[in-house]
Amino acid sequence: MVRVAVAPAGVRSFLTDAVEAGGGEIVDVADAEALVWADADDPSGLSKLLDEHPGVRWVQLPWAGIEPYVDVVQSHGGLTWTCAKGVYAEPVAEHALALALACRRHLGEFARAGRWTKGRAEYLLGQRVTIVGGGGIAESLLRLLGPFGCDVTVVRSTARPMAGVDRVVGTDRLDEAIAGADVLVLALPLTAETTGLIDRRRLDLLAPGGVLVNVARGGHVVTDDIIPALYGGPLAGVGLDVTDPEPLPDGHPLWDRPDVIITPHTANTPTMALPLLSARVTANVGHYARDEPLEGPIDPTAGY
Repeated sequence: MVRVAVAPAGVRSFLTDAVEAGGGEIVDVADAEALVWADADDPSGLSKLLDEHPGVRWVQLPWAGIEPYVDVVQSHGGLTWTCAKGVYAEPVAEHALALALACRRHLGEFARAGRWTKGRAEYLLGQRVTIVGGGGIAESLLRLLGPFGCDVTVVRSTARPMAGVDRVVGTDRLDEAIAGADVLVLALPLTAETTGLIDRRRLDLLAPGGVLVNVARGGHVVTDDIIPALYGGPLAGVGLDVTDPEPLPDGHPLWDRPDVIITPHTANTPTMALPLLSARVTANVGHYARDEPLEGPIDPTAGY
């Protein structure tokens, strides 16, 4: 039986239930070989705990993005690390599709108009869609896009073929992949290399009437370039579930744009996330006990 600690103190009981469902035994961290860490923003606390308890060999983090914890992961590279990558793919992909449709159909503008206005909209059927990121969100979104018959390009670090994709290209061909796209979806990890990836120059590569959808991290987009691109480039709509800064401050100019739809990081909510995360923790405890490969492995070098 795997001896698992769940920390810090006061973590909701669903995580301990998930550990026990996988056949694990809940123990104090001093006696643990595995740790489920659930504080969203206390990397120093986790680092201190690991330094004090060298018996821990595997750490499970409950988020897909681990930006606050990259330094801890890299400084404790001798441990096995897993996160929730892929766990939330289905709800986030659904949200990305909803934002893409809403922006193409100008639903934000109509909802704010307060009166009957002249109708205009562009459909998604058969359009060119570029997805930056080739992980679980992209895979789920590809399935959802299937009925729309879109021409889809995926940009990923390794240009391996993916089902349902017209072409997969490496990150060195990002500009080429964005050029002429009707919809650009960001679904990739935030690293030093991907911070500020989408700026005014790249937004201007979109097709006329193009739409940007970001369900990854706000830092991928240069926020100050969005409004100028809407005024002076082909960009016609933006759907953001994440922003930089986040939360987006009250009074920020983006709130007043009818061509910008902002949702407050709700592509995945606790209602959706808890059952999915519980299943991942349960599965990984079982995998660890049977010496099987764990789901959601973190590459300390890559930082995700």
